Formats: sequence, structure tokens, C-alpha cells
Amino acid sequence: MAGLLEGKRAIVTGGASGIGLEVCRRFSTEGAQLAVFDINAEGAERAAKEFGGLAYAIDVADGRAMEGAVRSAAQRMGGLDVLVNNAGCGHVGLLHETPPEAWERVLAVNLTGVYHGMRAAIPLMLAGGGGSVVSNASGSAPRPTRGELAYSAAKAGVVALTMGAAQEYGPTVRINCVSPGMIRTPLSELLFQIPKALDPVLAATPLARTGTPEDVASVILFLASDLSGFMTGQNLVVDGGLGLPQAGIDAVLKRMLAHRRAEPGER
Repeated sequence: MAGLLEGKRAIVTGGASGIGLEVCRRFSTEGAQLAVFDINAEGAERAAKEFGGLAYAIDVADGRAMEGAVRSAAQRMGGLDVLVNNAGCGHVGLLHETPPEAWERVLAVNLTGVYHGMRAAIPLMLAGGGGSVVSNASGSAPRPTRGELAYSAAKAGVVALTMGAAQEYGPTVRINCVSPGMIRTPLSELLFQIPKALDPVLAATPLARTGTPEDVASVILFLASDLSGFMTGQNLVVDGGLGLPQAGIDAVLKRMLAHRRAEPGER
């Protein structure tokens, strides 16, 4: 039985670790030919060797380098069908304490890097008759998180870029994004090492757990494949329901309901 991406040629940025590495694993299992892009040269080589793909040591914030690498990878693979814009970085600090260079770096990688990827890949997909672009946004895009405003702003830009590009390049190229919630990756690992730090997240998540790279990779695979053939310009949230409660009131309502249940004669 053919895989969901049998014969497809795919580029995955940030493919050396975390969600990107799992995307590479899933894509390879489903028959895709891979080019792994990562700023970590050794990590890119290791992943490419594991999945029989190509490795490119590259900073997605470098537009000229991205354009050259995307063209090179497409030429070596015989075309390009899928681009996954996954590379990202973060910065923690209040807005007024965030140095301009940190702000600029976060936007350069998380937002401008997606622009560079699209700008380089979409013309190749148009020329080849079609393709799918999937970008990694964040649950912090619609709901900015304190201490991460640069990251939140960049990811909100990814959602807007996705929706706009879907209109510009349909019907030939489909363009979607995913917004992960609390996922255990190297970027978030510190939180998992602090005792009880994530208890509020678990309490507010209907599925009562944090996510894994596999959870997100499955959705990215869906968006990259023909299973989502009538979807474009969409942002799929992968957060276990964390974004559903209203901040500050959900716990109050839970207590009220518990109190009402305890009252005699109440139905």
C-alpha cells in the first residue's frame, strides 16, 4: 500500500530536532523524499542520514541562502511538492526588557524565515503544477503569552501570511499552518524540568496532558497530503483544548458547578 506522500519531494526546515525531526520521520515513513534544513549542521546531517535525505546547514533568516538552498534541493530531488516551515526560536522577557536584537532575531527566524521559504518554494511549485506549504505557527498567535511577545507577534504574522498566501496561490498551491499548544520539545524542555510548573496547563487542558512532537507531526502530515486536498488558508490548533477555557473564569465556573451539585434538591 502506497504511503500518503509516496513520490513527493519535501523540504523541512528545523528538521534536526523536536517537531521538525518527527515530521521528517513521518514523511519518510509515508514515502517522501526529504531535504532537511537546519542551522545545526551536525543535526541536519544526522537526520538526513537516518531518513536517506539531503542535508542543508542553513539559517532561515538568510533570504539569499534560503533561495539558493531551496533551488538546490528541488533540483537534486527532481522537483518540490511540500515545504514545511518549522524552524523557530524564542526569547523570554517582558517587552520593555527585550533588547532590539532579540526582538529582531525572533521575528527574522519565526516570521521572515517563513516568508523566505515561501518566496523560494512557491515559484517552483507553480512551475511543477502544484504543492503544499505547511508552516508552524503557535497557540500564542491568537492568545499572546506574557514574556513572549516577540514570539507571539511573529507567530500571529505566520497565520496572517498563511491566509493571505492561500488566496494568492490557490488553486495550484495549498497553504496552511498549525498552531501547537504546550508541546514537549527542546525549546520547551526547561518548563518540564521545573516541578509543578505545568500543573496549571494540565488543569486547563480538556485532554489532561501536554502534547508530543508526534501529535503535531500527524497534523502536518495531514495538511501536506491529499487527505486535506480541499483545505487551504487554515490554521489547525493542536493544543488538547487548552485554548478553549476563558482565562480567569473557567476555574470559578468549575467551583460554582461543584457547589450547585452539592446543594440538596438541585437537579
